[in-house]
Amino acid sequence: MKKTLLGIAICFFLGTVSGNAQDFIQHYADVANQVTQDNITNNLTEFESLGVKRKGTAALQNTLNWLKDKYLSYGYTAGQMVEDSYSYSGYTCKNLVLTKIGTVHPNTYVIVCGHYDTIAGTGTNDNGSGTSIILEIARLLQNVPTEYSIKFINFSGEEDGLRGSQHYVTSVVNGTNPKMDIKVVFNIDEVGGVAGMNNDTITCDVDQSTPTTNNAASAQVTDELAACVSLYSPLNTFINYADATDYIPFENNNEIITGFYETNISNHPHTTSDTLANMDPEYVFNVGKAAVGATMHFAVAATALSNEEFATDFQVSLFPNPAKGKLNINFGTLKQDNYTFSLLDVQGKKVVQNTINNGVQLQTVDVSRVSSGIYLGVLESAENRITKKIVIE
Repeated sequence: MKKTLLGIAICFFLGTVSGNAQDFIQHYADVANQVTQDNITNNLTEFESLGVKRKGTAALQNTLNWLKDKYLSYGYTAGQMVEDSYSYSGYTCKNLVLTKIGTVHPNTYVIVCGHYDTIAGTGTNDNGSGTSIILEIARLLQNVPTEYSIKFINFSGEEDGLRGSQHYVTSVVNGTNPKMDIKVVFNIDEVGGVAGMNNDTITCDVDQSTPTTNNAASAQVTDELAACVSLYSPLNTFINYADATDYIPFENNNEIITGFYETNISNHPHTTSDTLANMDPEYVFNVGKAAVGATMHFAVAATALSNEEFATDFQVSLFPNPAKGKLNINFGTLKQDNYTFSLLDVQGKKVVQNTINNGVQLQTVDVSRVSSGIYLGVLESAENRITKKIVIE
C-alpha cells in the first residue's frame, strides 16, 4: 500500500495519543525486548533478495516457501499452517495462515496480518517491513500461551486490489459456520521509514468509514495500540484514518480493525528503488517491539510462570471444557504422527477411543454418547503421551 499526502495532513490534524489505555506489564516488555535488530535486518535482506513478488511469478511462490520455512524454524508445525488459495486474472495465488490456539478463548481470534506481494520492485518497505515484523512476533510468541487464538496471515494480492484479504473474508471468515469470531484485526503495512530522516513516530490507523457500527470499537483498540507503542517501544504515535490495505475487507465486514503505518511516508514503494538502502532498519526494529507488545495485549498473553507447562505439553489443549456433544483436540506443536485419543472414566475404563492421523491442527471427537462426569483425555503416540482432565456435560 502507498498512502497519499492527504493521509499525512489528516494525520496531523488528529494529533497525538497519550498512551494511558492500559498498565505496563513487565513480562510483555521482556518479550518485546527480545526483538533483535539482526533478525529484522536479516529478514528484510532475505525478503529483498527474493525479487519482485507479482502474481504468477516464481518469486511469489519462493517467498511463500520462505515464510513457511521461517515459521517451521521457530517451532511451529505444518499442521498449524494452511495455504489459502484463490484465483484471479487467470492466476492462482495463496495466502499463508498460521494459527496458534488460545488457552481460554480458542474460537476467538486476534488476526495479525500484512501482505507479502510486491509491485514493480522487491518491495522491501512495502511490505517486507511488515512481513519481517510479523515473523518476529510469531517467533517470540511461539511458546507464550495467550488466552485468545492468534492467526498470523501473510496475504498475497494486496497490490492488485486487496485480492487475498477480500477472498479470505468472503470465503473463510464468512464461510465458517458459525461465522469466524474475530476480536481484532491488526494489520502491519509499510513501516520502513525513510533513510536519513528522524523516524521516531508510528501512525496507528483507525476506522472512520462505513459501516459506522464498528468505529467506536476500532477507536478503542487503536487507543490501546497507541498505548502499547508508548509502553513497549521508544516511538511516539499519531492517529490516522484506515486506508487501502488488507484490513479494509475486514472493516467492510464490520470487524474491529487497527494497524501500523509509517509516519514519514517514503516515495519509494511501487518503484524499483523500494530497497533496504532507502529505509531505516532501526525504525522497523522499534516498530517490531511495539507490535509484539500490542499483540500480547490484544491476545492476553500469560505471564512467564505458565510457559513451562505450556511447552511441556506441546501446547496441546482440549476444548470446550466442559464439553457437550463435541470435543476439539488442538494438537499444538506436536509433529505429524499417528495418535490414539482415549477418554477414561474415574475407574480407568475407556469410554471413547479414536485413531487420529494428525494432518491438521484441530480434530473433533464425538462425545455425544458419553455420560456426564469428569474424565481423563489421553493423547498418545509411539513417542508421546499427554493427559488432560475434561468435564463432559
